[in-house]
Order: sequence, then structure tokens, then C-alpha cells
Amino acid sequence: METRELRYFVAVAEELHFGRAAQRLGIAQPPLSRAIGALERRLGALLLERSSRGVVLTGAGAVLLREARAALDAVEAAERRTRRAALAATGRPAVVLAAKAGASGELLAKLLNAYAAEPGAVAVDVVLCGPGEQTRLLHDGRADVALLHRPFDDTAGFDTEDLHTEGQVVILPAGHPLSTRPHLPLAEVTGLPDLPLPRWPHPDGTFPDGPGPQVRDHTQLTQLIALGRACAVVPESGSTGLREGLTAVPVPDAPQVTTVIAWPPHSHSTAVAGLVRAATTP
Repeated sequence: METRELRYFVAVAEELHFGRAAQRLGIAQPPLSRAIGALERRLGALLLERSSRGVVLTGAGAVLLREARAALDAVEAAERRTRRAALAATGRPAVVLAAKAGASGELLAKLLNAYAAEPGAVAVDVVLCGPGEQTRLLHDGRADVALLHRPFDDTAGFDTEDLHTEGQVVILPAGHPLSTRPHLPLAEVTGLPDLPLPRWPHPDGTFPDGPGPQVRDHTQLTQLIALGRACAVVPESGSTGLREGLTAVPVPDAPQVTTVIAWPPHSHSTAVAGLVRAATTP
């Protein structure tokens, strides 16, 4: 199958309307219909049921939609990484490292310094993003390597090396009655009515239900905590360099967090190999 055919099919499968799909693709409807028909004949499977009531995906069509999306994502990721690799000769950033803003700052700095000392090191573009975004950047090729945090980030489908394991703390407003406690149980933290835990967006941009404020980045979160509108449970390293008005209290029974360096298993990038080597060398 050609990528053009997959793009045509995905458009129709998502729109469930040949006219809208053709408009989205910028082509006329008749050649789109013919292309989908030719694809079905070649596969020997009905992908879309057409009727006067509209278009419906068949079971085989649902399988192809899932596989086609993954294949097109892989093609786009390969294009991005290839273009980036070609930049190495120009001295421009040839590898992109994604990390969650506000997390693993000291570890990230040590990693970059260690890699810069590697023979043949290239320029690294560091992308700081919100929780969970690192995996999306790795999947679609906008990043070549990332720092992920188990159990919060999904590492399935990536090669990984463990870098550091640590406990968690709760970030509170400095004047809160609990801020002077030597430690707090997780159940007490999650049940604070006056300082609800924040709600981070799902991959589709929607927010989970709950009383906590909606947040999208680390700066927004710390400001809300300082204003007494929320608290947050974060890895111990996230409490380094807290802004004025915030304090961190250990939460011993919170799950331990392991920071890993992750990269696509098919990567042949020497820069990625160098970053992994720098991260894992004592």
C-alpha cells in the first residue's frame, strides 16, 4: 500500500463522508471513491459500508484505520528525524531531547554536560513540555530521545535505561498548617479540601473530572499553589529551587518514581547513542 492510499482511507474513515474527506484532502470526490474501491479490491476486504444513510467502518476497516494511523505517524517521524540528521553538518541542532518542565533539572544538566564532552557530540535542542507530552513527541518524531518517569509515563514501545529512582513530596503554600509537618501520608494529601490536586489534560486536550484547578504547565501550577488554590505531589527532585512562598513535605508512602531515558527501538542515530551512553555512564 502507498502512503497516499492510507491518507485517503484515513480521511474517509475519520470523516465518514466521502465529500468532506475529499474537501479535507483537496481533491475531487470521484477519484477518492475510485482509490478506496481499488484499495478494497486489492485487500479483498470491504472497509467501508456505503448506504443512503451514510458511511460506516467495517471490522476490517477499523483494523486498517488503526494500522494506517500508526504507519503514517511512523513515516512522518522518519521524515522529521532524517531532516534533523542532515542538519548535523551545518552545526544546527541535530537531536531533540524532550523532558517534562520542572522535573529532573539537575539530572538533565548533568546529562547534557556529559554528552557535550563526548567525541563527535552534536548540538542538542531541549524541549520542555507538559506531563505526558514526551511520549507523543517521541512517537511522532518531534523528539529523538526523552526523559520519562515511571509509573506516570507510558514507556511501552521504547527502549529505555533506568537513571534514577526517588520518593515524592507534596508542594504546599509555605504558610499552610501542614507545611511544618516532617512528613504526610498520601491519603491525607489527596483528601485536602482546601488544596485539591491539579487536573492535567488528557492527550485529546480534555480534563478529568474533579475539584482541582485545570493546569497545563509547571509555572501555572506553582503559581496556583502559592495562591493557596492547589497542592501537588511530585518527585523529590521537583522540589529543588522552589520559588518563594512554597515548601515541600515528604510523602513516604507515595509510589517511587524512576526517571528513565527512552528512545525509539529502531533508532540508528549516533547522537541518540551518545546521549544514552552519557546518561548511563557513572
